Amino acid sequence: MSAVKQVIVGMGTCGMSAGASDTYAELQKLCSEKGIELKITGCIGMCYREPLVEVRTGANRAIFGEVNPAKAREIFEKYVLKDEPLPEDLVWGTDGEKTFGQEAPVLDRQVRIVLRNCGLIDPESLDEYRARGGYAALKRVLTEMKPSEIIDEVKASGLRGRGGAGFPTGLKWSFAAAQPATPKYVICNADEGDPGAFMDRSVLEGDPHAVLEGMAICGRAIGANAGYIYCRAEYPLAIARLEIALKAAREAHLLGKNIMGTGFDFDITIKQGAGAFVCGEETALFASIEGQRGMPRIRPPFPAEKGLWQHPSNNNNVETFANVAWIIRNGAAQFAEYGTEKSKGTKVFALAGKVARGGLCEVPMGTTIKELVFDIGGGIKNGGTFKAVQMGGPSGGCIPAPLKDTPVDFESIPKTGAIMGSGGMVVLDDHSCMVEMARFFLDFTQKESCGKCTFCRIGTLRMLEILQRIVDGKGTPEDIEKLEQLARQVGDSSLCGLGQTAPNPVLTTLRYYRDEYEAHVNEHRCPAHVCQALVQFSILPDRCVGCDLCAKSCPVQAISGERKQPHSIDSTKCIKCGKCQTLCNFSAIERI
Repeated sequence: MSAVKQVIVGMGTCGMSAGASDTYAELQKLCSEKGIELKITGCIGMCYREPLVEVRTGANRAIFGEVNPAKAREIFEKYVLKDEPLPEDLVWGTDGEKTFGQEAPVLDRQVRIVLRNCGLIDPESLDEYRARGGYAALKRVLTEMKPSEIIDEVKASGLRGRGGAGFPTGLKWSFAAAQPATPKYVICNADEGDPGAFMDRSVLEGDPHAVLEGMAICGRAIGANAGYIYCRAEYPLAIARLEIALKAAREAHLLGKNIMGTGFDFDITIKQGAGAFVCGEETALFASIEGQRGMPRIRPPFPAEKGLWQHPSNNNNVETFANVAWIIRNGAAQFAEYGTEKSKGTKVFALAGKVARGGLCEVPMGTTIKELVFDIGGGIKNGGTFKAVQMGGPSGGCIPAPLKDTPVDFESIPKTGAIMGSGGMVVLDDHSCMVEMARFFLDFTQKESCGKCTFCRIGTLRMLEILQRIVDGKGTPEDIEKLEQLARQVGDSSLCGLGQTAPNPVLTTLRYYRDEYEAHVNEHRCPAHVCQALVQFSILPDRCVGCDLCAKSCPVQAISGERKQPHSIDSTKCIKCGKCQTLCNFSAIERI
């Protein structure tokens, strides 16, 4: 038997949803029989190849993809016990000097600061976090640095808030630090609500101590002794691992009273949110922690002066805090080496939608959309045509394929009409209808509006009604003009970021894909063949073999024809359910 020391299973939400629990159970039996250590880790980012299993021998690592229980047994018996190579299953490996494997180009081009421990350590082990330098930064700020020096270091790094707005983190901390009132609070926004975004969840599941350490450093810098992590209850695994991490940190005197014997007190409480998107806005988040309905407050006063319970507060998101300890340990200058002049460091992105390699990646700021979608994401699934990316979730906008060379940073993306957001990137192909996409996101924000201000509450509803008419084939040319006018009024007049950015998907699709709106309205046609009311199904006679499967499955008997002869569809009866097209084995049914 080889000198294998560890077998590790990726047990993030993506891995478990792909069947990692069954894979782990199978390996648990095999490893226990041979006395081999079995461990868990979080998501390494290759969600599209889950479940992932790593075999580690010293500096040698081998990660295998799509490992079901049967494949796990094969890997164990051949690779773990006999050192037989399995190149067809190896997605990434290293001998300590070079890397290899199918996905090596994807991982090797990344710079992992936020994700430095994700997929490497057991997220439930404090010892493993400390073995990779964890809590060394906290020790340094408590024993060697003044609060003002901490803030100066964060300022020098150029770190900007990764929640979407991109406000300079060190400057934000300095505002709270300057307030004489006490107590002060540090809040971590883990209320990740954008469809297609899962960056923060993966960090919390894979490296929770990085966030706790960053929050404690912030507490020291601004003079706060209490922190809150506001995490949506839909993230049960993240919450469970946070609770494990908090308990371990307290027992090791890394949180709580008299941390490391320095006299500094700081502890953290988890507040579970109910999933209200508006609570991503910091003042609504504060209201929710206080037990009130999550509704934004008028600013000023700003949170640095009067935040949680009307006391000075600092709010950053998960990714922002996860950068902090690395900056303190490695220095502001090293962090600032990455990125652009005004957007320093790296950024984590969640690639979703029609992209071939869906998952997480972390790249230097300034990486282009093209590099993200094609070099890391592998392009479009099934050889499709790249059409656009939706960035920033419901608050973001659509960036079309001709702008794929746009650098992803805080200066370039807003010029397109979109926003950076927290890092969700939904990739769209030529089968995506941009009008329906705008309707989908506006439907989301309209439902999530807290209703406090009229333009957001009513304006988004009127916009949604117009979009619904257009995709239903009932729109008029005047609707397009009215939609654009309403979008600008809602954006200019809403109280908080939700209403101010809700029109972005509409405005960007009108800017870049106005022809699709006009086709829906003037020609009663959906160019992408997506909007059901504007779609018709037709049978191609040269492909139809008359197998009768479509006719038998049609719920309204709209398909007729002799067996072994081409069939036809009666459009007056067809309800456009699409079942016939799905079932046809000969690609004989098309949408027109």
